[in-house]
Amino acid sequence: VQLQASGGGSVQAGGSLRLTCVVSGDTFSGYVMAWHRQAPGKKRELVAGVTVGGRPFYEDGVEGRFTISRDNFKNTVYLQMNGLQPEDTGVYYCAADGRPSEPGFDFWGQETQVTVSS
Repeated sequence: VQLQASGGGSVQAGGSLRLTCVVSGDTFSGYVMAWHRQAPGKKRELVAGVTVGGRPFYEDGVEGRFTISRDNFKNTVYLQMNGLQPEDTGVYYCAADGRPSEPGFDFWGQETQVTVSS
């Protein structure tokens, strides 16, 4: 399974970005998908995820600003980020989990950098 992420960039506070992750190599619809973020000097954390059935879940700090969605026909997961703040700065990764009952994600995409200036 391969995950190809794109869409990062630099914006000012209050701006928006959309991250895209295209999955290949297996049945996309069977995976829980998520976006993780690693801020400078901090551990990687889950930011948003979407279940196989399409139910989204979010880290508290992004609830109401970020929207995760999946398109099973395009094998793609999106993260729409609005109202970006400097604390959203970091390296973002998409990940796929084919075994939700077990800890951790099975596959990871490459990093995409998001930088938010004040």
